[in-house]
Amino acid sequence: MTQPTASSPQTPDIEVDVLVVGAGGCGLVAAIAADAAGASVAVLEKQSRLAGNTSLSSGSIPGAGTRLQAAAGVDDGPDLFRDDLMRVSGTHDADHLTERLAGISAELVEWLIDEAHVGLTLVAGYRHVGHSVTRLHAPPSRTGAELMADLEAEADRRGIPVAPGQPVVELTVANGRVTGALARDADGRESRIGAKAVILATNGFGGARDLVAELCPGAEAATYAGSTGSTGEALRWGRALGARTGNLGAYQGHAGLAARSGVLVTWTVVERGGFIVGADGKRIGDETLGYSAFAGVELAAGGPLYMIYDERIEADVAKGQPEFAEVARMGDAVAGATAADLADAIGVPGDALAATLDAAAASAEGKADAHGRMAWGLGALQPPYRATRITPALFHTQGGLAVDDDARVVGVGGAPIPGLYAGGGAATGISGREGGDGYVSGNGLLSALGLGLIAGRSAAAEAAAPVGEETETVQQGEMT
Repeated sequence: MTQPTASSPQTPDIEVDVLVVGAGGCGLVAAIAADAAGASVAVLEKQSRLAGNTSLSSGSIPGAGTRLQAAAGVDDGPDLFRDDLMRVSGTHDADHLTERLAGISAELVEWLIDEAHVGLTLVAGYRHVGHSVTRLHAPPSRTGAELMADLEAEADRRGIPVAPGQPVVELTVANGRVTGALARDADGRESRIGAKAVILATNGFGGARDLVAELCPGAEAATYAGSTGSTGEALRWGRALGARTGNLGAYQGHAGLAARSGVLVTWTVVERGGFIVGADGKRIGDETLGYSAFAGVELAAGGPLYMIYDERIEADVAKGQPEFAEVARMGDAVAGATAADLADAIGVPGDALAATLDAAAASAEGKADAHGRMAWGLGALQPPYRATRITPALFHTQGGLAVDDDARVVGVGGAPIPGLYAGGGAATGISGREGGDGYVSGNGLLSALGLGLIAGRSAAAEAAAPVGEETETVQQGEMT
């Protein structure tokens, strides 16, 4: 990958109003939004198929104050959502984005349903990690793959050209303005695309071990379970252009990756009453910290680690989340008719595991928990039991290029870099400055799809502005 350079005298092979680099959830939403605003759009994707982190997610998008919530009797709004986010993340390098994304979240969900024709329903029955009310909206299958399929179908319906297998190797720049990109396919054929605005939707740098070691060392020991395409191009290009960055040490972890198969053991198992033990058969902390924060607890504890649950939870979760059924089908769910049987099956001390089960049952019935846990879902675990060996994982980084409220990438001095936008993992996230503790369920897709919507609209507006007319500059003190 080369760095941004001054534009060569070559005439672009293609010219569009808005060029989107990356065809994941952020990129497709940005492209659809720009097209809806009247811009001509093209999307370049380096992988041979559209398989970014959105596809790997549960497809859950938080929206505060949606009509779906109103129909379900849920009282919610942007201020409550913002407060929930800030309570978990603390102050960070993009507080303004927390406010902006909380404010646009309901519009985002309803725009996805009405304009992008994405099938979404309110995820009812329980609150997700970090949320004080029910506000996640997801496809019926609870998979990001279904969300992506709907977005791809909408892009196709609109005639938006999406070119997989076309990695961008260079951003072109003239007189300080980003003017397009150079793509080079696997056979070395080059395509030069000119654009009035470029949106970076390439996700983060979780798949670039050098950048993780440099910028996000807290996640270095975790198994990487995100998209192989998340290798930090946007960060490298932005740095070369003098962009400001933020929250680079933050990440979304997951404490429930099946060690044997790599299948995700959904944290709903814990929310229903499951818990985590180490090799000594004892719990290592309060699992209700959430799947991202608890990944840090697991990294500190070391392995092996096991998620302990029961047959009731297995059936209940599999019914609502079909992908979880893969855990049992792939041999990741070890069964035990009694505590002793389960201990023998996973190789932990039987007396210790039995004591742990008894203590957890007492906590579920109201006795103070040694780790401070208060929520136990379906209550005390009951035989027959289940156990799955798990490992902490890094799903995606939560830091990146600093952007303003219009998703414009800003330089170290605070002024926008003309013609350049970013969203999703390419941009500074809203999950705190470092570690996995600041991540709230849905933060990844809120940043991806929310900033995608904002960037698409903003880039289309810039492309439509008369030549030489500057768009609104960053207000003093807007960036932190």
